[in-house]
Amino acid sequence: MAPQRATLLQVAQRAGVSRSTASFVLAGRHLDMRISEDARRRVLRAAQELDYRPNLMARSLRTKVTRTIALVSDTLASDPYAGKAIQGALAAAVAHGRLLFIGETEGDPVVEEKLVSDLIDRQVDAFVYASMFTRYVRLPKQLKGHPVVLLNCLTRGAEPAQHQIIPDELTAGWNAAVTLLEAGHRGGIHLVGNADEHVFAGRERLAGIREGLSSADTRLAGMIDCDWWPDSAYDAVSRALAEGLRPQALICLNDRIALGTYQALREAGQVIPDDVSVISFDDSELAAWLRPQLTSISLPHYQLGWEAVERLLGPESGPLVHRVPMPVRRRASTGKPSVS
Repeated sequence: MAPQRATLLQVAQRAGVSRSTASFVLAGRHLDMRISEDARRRVLRAAQELDYRPNLMARSLRTKVTRTIALVSDTLASDPYAGKAIQGALAAAVAHGRLLFIGETEGDPVVEEKLVSDLIDRQVDAFVYASMFTRYVRLPKQLKGHPVVLLNCLTRGAEPAQHQIIPDELTAGWNAAVTLLEAGHRGGIHLVGNADEHVFAGRERLAGIREGLSSADTRLAGMIDCDWWPDSAYDAVSRALAEGLRPQALICLNDRIALGTYQALREAGQVIPDDVSVISFDDSELAAWLRPQLTSISLPHYQLGWEAVERLLGPESGPLVHRVPMPVRRRASTGKPSVS
């Protein structure tokens, strides 16, 4: 049987003060209520001796504030890599003295509607609405009127109605290009992957790459089209090499593409980075496992989660789209261009 919880009245009796005085002290309101320093110390000592903890349920019923927030995502929580965003959100919530509920919908609108309704019924104070992949979303209608920050997703419209936290894919593309330019590459740079207009990350990365290359009066020499998976990349790069392509550098749109690219280059007798430099995006665990280790531009999942909760609970400001920097993780897969 659990020990009986100490009450506020017991704290007040032990400290020799009224119940309201004890309440004001424990709420941090001793100064504005002109409570003496001696009384304040007696209350705090009594609370410590009795191991007093406030009844949060009773407080929430009284104040309508539960000090809880919820993160609602499609599949973010179940992905071991992207799940670092959850860690960042949890850390920020703890720093603000909040409890974070996490719910996952697997992209099912029926599940999402019920989940959000249940969280609202539990008087959750505010919401982080998150997506596994950066994309445009339509917020559930139940969230109208509630504090919301979007994590890794956007709403359409000229002026955002909420803070929207996304990775800075555009600058990441620029940095990929500049990394190769700094190594001395000016030609023979090919993109590997499918930069479909409907895929936000691919579209932004390609735009950044083109801008970065154009700053040095150069451009992509070509594109090797493939899906964002190792087997598709392996097939596409192998076919291009067999047809006589001899690239100086390959920019892969993610690390899985880079894995397939590594295999194709190795089978064709191409040495990384002596013959071909390879750079990628995401900086998943795969990047450090590959040999040579892969230069990759990191998706800052932890920082995205932290920033979303900070914007949700921090000082009020006008809604903005916040682009979180994506750092370049320089490793052994990029080098000077080979001499033909």
